[in-house]
Amino acid sequence: MTPTQVAAFCLSLPGAREDIKWGGVRVFSVAETKMFALIHLTSHDDLAFKVDHDLFLGHCDRPGIRPAPYLARAHWISMAQPYPLAASELRELLTRSHQLVVSKLPKRLKPSLLL
Repeated sequence: MTPTQVAAFCLSLPGAREDIKWGGVRVFSVAETKMFALIHLTSHDDLAFKVDHDLFLGHCDRPGIRPAPYLARAHWISMAQPYPLAASELRELLTRSHQLVVSKLPKRLKPSLLL
C-alpha cells in the first residue's frame, strides 16, 4: 500500500479524522485526540501504529518493522516505505489499532466507533 492508500483506509474507519501536527506528521485519531496511526511526511512516509501488547515483540522481530520512536512504550510499531506487509495484513493491523484505541474510550463514545 502507498501512504495515500493507507491514509484513505484510516479515514474510512468509524469516527477517524486527520490532522497535520509536529511539523509534518499526518495524525489519524478518534474522539478528537486519541491517535491510532501516524504517517511521518518528513521521514520518507514512515508509518506508525498501535499493536496488541502481546504481539508487540513478535512484530518488532519481523524485517522492516521496529519499535516506534517515543511510542514504543505504548506498543506502537514503525515501518518505512515501501511497507513490509501485504495490503490485507496492513489493513487488518490498522483496523486493530483503531479498535484498541476505541476500547479505551469512555463507554458513551464507543457505540458509534466499534466495528
